[in-house]
Amino acid sequence: MSTQPPLAATLLLTISLLLLISTTTDAHNITRILAKHPSFSSFNHYLTVTHLAADINRRQTITVLALDNAAMSSLIAKGLPIYTLRNVLSLHVLVDYFGAKKLHQITDGTTLTSSMFQATGTATGTSGYVNITNLKGGKVGFGAEDNDGKLDSLYVKSVEEIPYNISILQISQALNSAEAEAPTAAPSLNLTTIMSKQGCQTFLDLLKATGALSTFEETVDGGLTVFCPTDGAVNGFMPKYKNLTAAKKVSLLLYHGIPVYYSLQMLKSNNGVMNTLATEGANKYDFTVQDDGEDVKLETKVVTATVTGTLKDEEPLIVYKIDKVLQPRELFKAVEAPEPAPAPKGAKKKKPAKKGKAAAVEADAPGPDGATDDYADDTTAADDNGVSKMDGGRLAMVFLSLCSVVILF
Repeated sequence: MSTQPPLAATLLLTISLLLLISTTTDAHNITRILAKHPSFSSFNHYLTVTHLAADINRRQTITVLALDNAAMSSLIAKGLPIYTLRNVLSLHVLVDYFGAKKLHQITDGTTLTSSMFQATGTATGTSGYVNITNLKGGKVGFGAEDNDGKLDSLYVKSVEEIPYNISILQISQALNSAEAEAPTAAPSLNLTTIMSKQGCQTFLDLLKATGALSTFEETVDGGLTVFCPTDGAVNGFMPKYKNLTAAKKVSLLLYHGIPVYYSLQMLKSNNGVMNTLATEGANKYDFTVQDDGEDVKLETKVVTATVTGTLKDEEPLIVYKIDKVLQPRELFKAVEAPEPAPAPKGAKKKKPAKKGKAAAVEADAPGPDGATDDYADDTTAADDNGVSKMDGGRLAMVFLSLCSVVILF
């Protein structure tokens, strides 16, 4: 009986470890999942507006009782304020996993399960608990526990399941709950008070003088991230600011707001281009967020500012302090890349370029997608770094091929 060569066994063990690393499960994203199902577009929209989407994504085990557009229309017709609507929708998010199969295997045919409405501490008593009952004929009913035990909604179908991470189940209509629908006061998020007490008075004065403050205030409920330059930064920028037209002053100020709530951790993990309150049509007015170790930097092509502190963090509003005024490339000249330093004396001269048509053709010959000049250098660099940038799956395949060769010999 032959034994497997030690080298082959080692390679197989390595492959197993690499495959295990490369097959880790990504965290779920409720917004992306529902975006694939247009019949739930309204439900998806209000999960985002009420900031429930972010809470759902942070949880590892969750069941979402989704409402299609028709069911959402009936709910929206009640005219509930946005913070009350958040409570109602959070009642439809269960903090346990229920796949379609589990619904029909409930012990004793009925169970009470906690929702995110109950988990937040907003609900009193048994409010916030949802009754799930396996009915005759294969039907499953759902009802809020504070609704006199009525099962006012039925299971329709499974939309998507990732066991045992997230399950999205469609139900026929919204759950009725007097507790969830009770008026809910909006949190007190006064930008004027926050900024005036935290070293951003000069920037606040500009917002008031131009009328831009109203745009910031109107955006808070839907989510707002503000980058406030310090008083010293604004004062040093004033000579440039005074040369702008009234319309450009407003655009500059709106450029310091993002119409989405971004915590510091979210900024660090969502590096890339961000639209701002000034973004409209062809006017991009965007900047790039880039983490630099523990710091977060905002790059505009004209200037790079650093987030130096957080003035207020109470979702849906967060206000950061930054060390420079953000200058959009639409209003100011972008910083040009520095010219290369001259070659030192005595350096070896390059060979003269080829003459004639052949040289011209060779110089202008495009690479893939029409690239020229630096294409060869870029390709060489990519080839040199190919192994180091190879992902886990491809690396595993390489080892698998090597292993096959070893076993054959």
